[in-house]
Amino acid sequence: MVPRDSTEKRLKDGRCLAYKEYGVPTDVAKYKIIYVHGFKSSRHNAYVATTLSPEIIEELGVYVVSFDRPELADQLELGSKFYVIGYSLGGQAIWRCLKYIPQRLAGVAVLAPAVTYWWSNFPANVSNEAFNQKSMKDRWAIRVAHYAPWLVYWWNTRKLFPATSVLAGRSDALSSQASQQITQGVFESLHHDLIVLHGAWEFDPLDLANPFPNNEGSVHLWHGDRDKIVPIIINRYIAEQRPWIRYHEIPGAGHFFPLGDGMSYAIIKALLIGEK
Repeated sequence: MVPRDSTEKRLKDGRCLAYKEYGVPTDVAKYKIIYVHGFKSSRHNAYVATTLSPEIIEELGVYVVSFDRPELADQLELGSKFYVIGYSLGGQAIWRCLKYIPQRLAGVAVLAPAVTYWWSNFPANVSNEAFNQKSMKDRWAIRVAHYAPWLVYWWNTRKLFPATSVLAGRSDALSSQASQQITQGVFESLHHDLIVLHGAWEFDPLDLANPFPNNEGSVHLWHGDRDKIVPIIINRYIAEQRPWIRYHEIPGAGHFFPLGDGMSYAIIKALLIGEK
């Protein structure tokens, strides 16, 4: 599959949103998917789209658009309903879609969605166990993002303090293109993501209701059981408490499991035609 050139769309509030399209043209597409990328990444890293073969794209009739986060669907005239996929930090946008625009969704997939440790509906033992799986430097950086967000940029740029390992680029296989795509500046793109994720949420995933009570669509949560970036315990708990979420746990897989052989096809197939 050859992606189309990146382009931009001016939103109603005046901001210009860069996006990239993959797959078949929208006027012939059977499935239209909005992909929300993860932390320290960009529209160029729509892993589920970029690792699908051209033959599968054509066979299924898939169109994917990935954007440099943040109303894109209406601007591109994708129709009354569309699919959404969110990877890692992109998961927070997908939870918000489920909360605020469930009537627009045809199907949903969250891939190793990022978590926060202050969601009010989660038992303290679950949140604490997940939090304590993080390294000491990450626990300090996360506390700063939650309790003192105005200090996030300063904290993560001081050599005296332990910046979060993902922001410092010490996690395995972070996108090599991502650093070239941070056009709004480090604070606006990366540090702001940390503040939003670990700040005050007006809801959490356990507040969500089944958007497809008549099985007209499905919600999927995928996670590798060796993920060192997003602790799996919280996402396991979400799946246990919300049985309408179809949970897929990948044995031996880390945070970047969407890049594994055959994974993108499995994710797309489960989402679009209900096959595992």
